[in-house]
Amino acid sequence: MTEKRISDLLRVSRSAADAERPRRVVVTSPRTAAARRPRRPLTTEIDEQTQLGEVYMASLVRTQFRLALFVCTVLACVVGGLPLLFLLVPELRSADLLGVPLPWLVLAGLIYPAFVVGAWLYVRQAERNERHFAELMDRE
Repeated sequence: MTEKRISDLLRVSRSAADAERPRRVVVTSPRTAAARRPRRPLTTEIDEQTQLGEVYMASLVRTQFRLALFVCTVLACVVGGLPLLFLLVPELRSADLLGVPLPWLVLAGLIYPAFVVGAWLYVRQAERNERHFAELMDRE
């Protein structure tokens, strides 16, 4: 067989294979041409006081309330536990520091720094909660 004859046979076999192969079809959604609703930012839900906005705000308030309860509980346990500690350990009741009884010194002087630390931690966590809430609202 000659080269021309071989190339003719290959061309014929390719065209026969192309005829048997189904045509490619592009599949698209029927809604691709439909108008899309404009996306509303989540902040408008809060501004317009919709039910969804109320859910978001209730979530933030609940989170902040839980944090406040936690901080108050810890401080109440510390402040309430000190008199119990002095009651259970009599040596601490009779101890003096710089001429001042230790219970007076602790209850009158060292409690206030504990309040300041608790308040600082509360503010730090509350701001973090608000930052996360703002990030959630900015996401679209």
